[in-house]
Amino acid sequence: MPSLRRAALGLLMTAAGLLYSLGLSGSGWANAYYSAAAQAGALSWRAFFFGGLDPSGGITVDKPPAALWLTGLSVRTFGLSTPALLLPQAFCGVVAVALMYGTVRRQALSLVAGHPDRPDAAEARAAAAGLLAAAVLAVTPVVTLMARYDNPDALMVLLSVAAAYCLVRSLEATRGGGGWLAASGALLGVAFLTKLLQSWLVVPAFVLVALVAGAGPLRRRLARVAVAGAVMITAAGWWVLAVELIPADQRPWIGGTRTNSVIELALGYNGLGRLTGQEGSGGGADLARSGTWGRLFGSWAPEAGWLLPAALICLVAGWVLTRGRERRDPVRAGLLLWGGWLLVAGVVLSSMRGISHSYYAIQLAPAIAGAVALGGWQLWERARDGAVRARRVLTATVALTALWSAGLLLSQVAWPMLVAPVVLAAAVAAIVGLRMSWPRASGAVAPRRGRGGLVGVAVVVAMLAGPTAWSVATAQAVHRGANVHAGPGVTEVVTPRGIRPGSTTRTGLPSALVDTVAAGAAGYDWAAAVIGRPAADLQLGSGAPVWALGGFSGRDPHPTLDEFRSAVAASRVHYLVLTPQGSVPGSPAEQIAHWSIGSFVATQVGGWLVVDLTSPVAGGS
Repeated sequence: MPSLRRAALGLLMTAAGLLYSLGLSGSGWANAYYSAAAQAGALSWRAFFFGGLDPSGGITVDKPPAALWLTGLSVRTFGLSTPALLLPQAFCGVVAVALMYGTVRRQALSLVAGHPDRPDAAEARAAAAGLLAAAVLAVTPVVTLMARYDNPDALMVLLSVAAAYCLVRSLEATRGGGGWLAASGALLGVAFLTKLLQSWLVVPAFVLVALVAGAGPLRRRLARVAVAGAVMITAAGWWVLAVELIPADQRPWIGGTRTNSVIELALGYNGLGRLTGQEGSGGGADLARSGTWGRLFGSWAPEAGWLLPAALICLVAGWVLTRGRERRDPVRAGLLLWGGWLLVAGVVLSSMRGISHSYYAIQLAPAIAGAVALGGWQLWERARDGAVRARRVLTATVALTALWSAGLLLSQVAWPMLVAPVVLAAAVAAIVGLRMSWPRASGAVAPRRGRGGLVGVAVVVAMLAGPTAWSVATAQAVHRGANVHAGPGVTEVVTPRGIRPGSTTRTGLPSALVDTVAAGAAGYDWAAAVIGRPAADLQLGSGAPVWALGGFSGRDPHPTLDEFRSAVAASRVHYLVLTPQGSVPGSPAEQIAHWSIGSFVATQVGGWLVVDLTSPVAGGS
């Protein structure tokens, strides 16, 4: 039987790997901003350490660099290509699926103690709960999306699930467990270096579980949590401290800030500013002036909300079914973990009034998977033993989930809507099976294994067919740019003649522009300077360093006009390339554009203005 369980997990991981990796080449550079940073990190260890956007050290991306360390090493090893950029994300997704299995399986193993005469059967059912959790996570559409994309979210989720696994291991110790808890803190610290404060939305749930379900008296539990917290701060803070201590003129500007500070990045642009609405230039992000729970059940539902109603029901049901158990009960601790995770992350993400992308819902995915598997497993076991109320709740959960899933499938005219009848038919079969096949009172004989297995299959199909179809559609689609969505989308990119493919800008990159910049790169720190995120496209297309003036949005106060003029005087930058979209009014980048146009020869190349900073005009300043 253990070999069968390992085979089932291996099959699930293989399916997830194929889902996350097939057809990646069609995605071009995906998020070109992070792809360009990986390219820079592969060329310069300095850019690698800081998360620099260009190898010459002009400015960093607007996130810490942990995820870029993975892609940068991959590009350094295998060369710049779409698979080299995206396969590390697929790897993160597959490992997260495996760890999700291990975490929930261990939480469900308390069944062994309840059935000492049937340990093999108990182990098998605990493994089934773990497999269900892993499957739910694997086919959650936003997980598929981020596993095929070079944003930091895939690594953040992997580290969060790994930290949850270590937390569960710490609870298993009859004495101590501090080492596993410290490891959990270290993983959360590294997670901070992927997406800053967003990665710490899980921390309140972790602390609560460690204090409630840990071994020993309260003072020892408090001490272990304090040590784990110190480890977490150290694992997160060493890079922040290093960057803050290095003189500003010896490192790149910290993108997304006005004061060149990682602390400002964490608390402002990537922190409280997104909650309060002070940060509102999101590159196509969803902007909401008031937070609302509606986004989790509305526009964000196709990303990760397929089983959100089921998760809420399973959490409540599981909590009721485990009442009276001692405080260290693994199942009860698991429900506290996944419920606390879901509550805190859900409240914060629903309250965001500034920059908010729908793929942020990925942070809910592990909590939903854990809640459905652990709470649903409790309902299944009780219904299997003849508990009428548990069977009714399970039946209602399957019916509600199927209706909700069918509604999401029908929300967009695309091939996944054909799966809606399958979902509804499976739900009907599951409901009939739950009502007719199982005992109606405690102490009755359980159904034959084959019949119970068929009911289980129908339940799983009713609950997972919808998100699976949406994930397959996600894998078929091409995802590029800063604001991507799961589900059916662009499946073919038509590149007009004379435009270099792989661009994320509206106008594309004219081949003549790319060739001009590439040919003029020799002898310069930056072959060109471009305002905002199109700099990444030009760097990837030309293979030459490009300076992103003003960072991602073009609003950052770097470089100033004086700093840029000094760089031009020192022959560090060859061209200024101005996109048809122009610059942000009142920004230093706009001042640079006005000065350059008035001082140097400019020509039009495919709708883009190329200013040769080595050819001054007569009378220019």
